[in-house]
Amino acid sequence: MLRHMRGPTSAYPSVQGLAPHGPKGPSARRGAVHAAALRCVLALVVALASGNAAVAQTPTMAAFKTFLAGLRPEAKAAGVGDATFEAAIAGLTPDLKLPDLEFGQSKQSAQTRQAEFARPPGDYLDDVTLDRLAATGRDLAVRHSGVLAEIEQRTGVDRYTVLAIFGRETAFGAYTLPHDAIRVLATQAWVGRRKELFRRELVLALKMLEDGVPRARMRASWAGAMGLTQFLPSEFFSHARSHAGSGPADLFTSVPDALASAARQLEAKGWVRGEPWGFEVKRPPAVDCALEGPPDTRPVRDWLALGLTSARRGGVPEALQSARAYLMSPAGAYGPSFLALENFQVIRRYNTSDLYATFVGSLADRIAGKGGFVTPFAKVGPQTTEVIRAVQSALKDKGYAIDKIDGFIGSGTRREVGRYQRSTRRPVDCWPSAALARHLVQPGPGDGKAKRAAGG
Repeated sequence: MLRHMRGPTSAYPSVQGLAPHGPKGPSARRGAVHAAALRCVLALVVALASGNAAVAQTPTMAAFKTFLAGLRPEAKAAGVGDATFEAAIAGLTPDLKLPDLEFGQSKQSAQTRQAEFARPPGDYLDDVTLDRLAATGRDLAVRHSGVLAEIEQRTGVDRYTVLAIFGRETAFGAYTLPHDAIRVLATQAWVGRRKELFRRELVLALKMLEDGVPRARMRASWAGAMGLTQFLPSEFFSHARSHAGSGPADLFTSVPDALASAARQLEAKGWVRGEPWGFEVKRPPAVDCALEGPPDTRPVRDWLALGLTSARRGGVPEALQSARAYLMSPAGAYGPSFLALENFQVIRRYNTSDLYATFVGSLADRIAGKGGFVTPFAKVGPQTTEVIRAVQSALKDKGYAIDKIDGFIGSGTRREVGRYQRSTRRPVDCWPSAALARHLVQPGPGDGKAKRAAGG
């Protein structure tokens, strides 16, 4: 699953008005200089983003209707009849308030970002919310114990993770998805940032209608994910199965079908039977967050040899010590660290976000009675796209391994921030703050030498 494919649910608290984290400047004058420099970096990032790209014209209904008419051959090839096609597009209008669209003279100026990529980590991974959902999950584990046992036996995916997916996606069905799937997929396929991907999803959504799924049931996130566990149309056809084994899957009202289909998807994405998603660790001073990420994947026992210990009593079972894991600190130095095993990556393939996977993993642990985070999250403020892009752009310019300048904080960005901070002898917090962006455009003496010494 790609980023931005599932919308945030209303089951979680709203973003608080927190100031971005960062130390104060040494003086008002120097702070003003840094602010001006940061504005220059931000302007450069915007210029690079818009650069030589073709500029779409302001959308019109006539152009939208032409676009829809052009879909008919693809829909027909997929088995969608003319009557179904005409009924689906009759009176259809685009929803230009959706996120991730590109039109007019530039990209949308204000995007509604998915919660995983906007909210402070501590707000997204809120203990109160997770504990409340875990209480419901434990009740469901009892109510559906027979179904969950069968799912575990068939797929190898443990019941707690399956329930946690259900809890994260729609708060166990309490959250009603807000959009008509056909409308949002048509809009994204027409003027979205990933038109080809959504064009395919739209055709498959039309095929769902042809196969008898009522349109009234096809309520979706802003990216077209539907049902109790939020499946895209392609996932519906690839992984949705009736738990009873007969008849079509009902992901909209049948909890057994939704749970079984979510487990099938995790199984298909590489779930390792019998292994956890990961576990919280305590880091010794010599192991900082600059060691984060898949490039440093190694056996758990090697991490323990470096001085990492389980944050919980009982240590790490011997059977788990040969498993391969990497260090993952979703809030940098401002929250807990984890050793992420392969199943963490599998959850990320369901929704590509460290915070999402940590949410699901922690919720699964809580449903199983293992408890929550040992290390609390500190306040770091919301994730600000412009600041993150500025940091990524400056680091990439200095030769650090930044794959994309996308405004999203992942393990790669945190790792490279930490490496830069280490090389310049700054406190290593691995967090792309406004203060760091200002420093990056005015590096101190010896910066290049220190960076080379660190392997940057």
